[in-house]
Parts: sequence; structure tokens; C-alpha cells
Amino acid sequence: MSSVDTAEVAKFSALAARWWDVTGPMRPLHRMNPLRVGWIDARIAARLIPPVRLLDLGCGAGIAAEALARCGHMVLGLDASEDAIEAARSHAAGLNLDLAYRTGTAEDLVADGARFDVITALEVIEHVPDQPAFLRLLAALVAPGGLVFVSTLNRTLRSLAVAKIGAEYIARLLPRGTHDWRRFLPPDALASHARAAGLSLVDITGMEMSVLSGDWRATRDVGVNYIAAFVRAR
Repeated sequence: MSSVDTAEVAKFSALAARWWDVTGPMRPLHRMNPLRVGWIDARIAARLIPPVRLLDLGCGAGIAAEALARCGHMVLGLDASEDAIEAARSHAAGLNLDLAYRTGTAEDLVADGARFDVITALEVIEHVPDQPAFLRLLAALVAPGGLVFVSTLNRTLRSLAVAKIGAEYIARLLPRGTHDWRRFLPPDALASHARAAGLSLVDITGMEMSVLSGDWRATRDVGVNYIAAFVRAR
């Protein structure tokens, strides 16, 4: 299946118990989350009528899915890792949110004929084996006029130094082996694959972490981390 790499799923399943530990291995995602969720929510409000039916694909234990539900959206979090989904459900238990979780793949939802107003795939595409096919799945799952958000890492020498060697081996912000730099995706390649799938790029921004505070901010520099918004033609 084009959206699943079993070795990657096993790697993140092993982190499920510590996914919600803000000082643990997912600390960078926790710090990044306000920026990416705020950016996504603002663009939803500009183009669609909230609340929207939103799929967070590759949701892990629900860091973004839960935050997007807190924005008032109707969210389904989907992940191939049963352990991550159980952690997500446990953390959301008792919350008064329109939020559900399901273990499975994008292919499962396509087979079901599911459609969503918005799809988010955040820090996911660099972990799938067939990136063009993955974008075709996203296009198949989003309704005409709907939005798709993809965040990932650019394949540059700077991203190799900062996001791979620096983050995993020097600063130890991430577990070693989290990323394969060869799967990082330049923005022009992402836009080209998306266009071939029927998705048009409408916005893009870089995301940069402050070395001193650990907080993230939007920037014009897409040389390392970036997030892009696409629309499917009506």
C-alpha cells in the first residue's frame, strides 16, 4: 500500500506511550503544533465555512487532531499504528470535542468512498514509500473545493545538517533514525506531485524554531521545515 511503510509504523508505535509527554521524544511536535494548527485554521476560515469535516491522516497519538478539534472542527484522526490510536483515544477521553479516531490507512477510506472538506497530513509524507501515490490518495479523499495541508522537510544540505544530524545526533531533540533525509521533499517536487494528482498550491510558508526558546514561527525561508496548502478544483 502506497501510504504505509511497516517499518515506519513500528518505529512510531514504539513511541506511543510517550507521545503526550511534552518533554519526551515528541517535544518538537508539541512546540511546533500551535504554529501549524493556527496556520491551518486561518486558511480554513478564509476559504470554507467552519466547522469543517476534517481528516488528520497519519495523526499519531493526536497532537494536531485534538488541537484542530478544539478549533471547533469535526475531526477524524487516522493512523496505521494501533498503539498510537489507543494513546490518542486515552488522551481525548472525557473531552467534549467532535473528535474520533480510527486505526487504518488512506486506502481504507478511499475504499469506503469517504470524502472530507479538509485533509491534514503533517510530518507524514517523508515517511511514506510512494509520495506521488500518497498525494493521489489525498486528492481522492478531499471534496471538490476542499483543502489539503501537507507539512514536511525540504531536501537541502541545511535540512540534513539541522533536521537530521543536528536534531537526532547532536541536540537529541528526536530519536535517532526518525528521518531518512532521502525522503525529504523539496517544495517544487511536492507541488508538482500534487498538481499531477489534481491539487493546486495556494499557500506555503517556512517554519523555523528558535534555538533559544524552542518556539516556532512562520518564515519565508522554506529551506528546512515548511507547510503547504492545496485546493482541489471544483
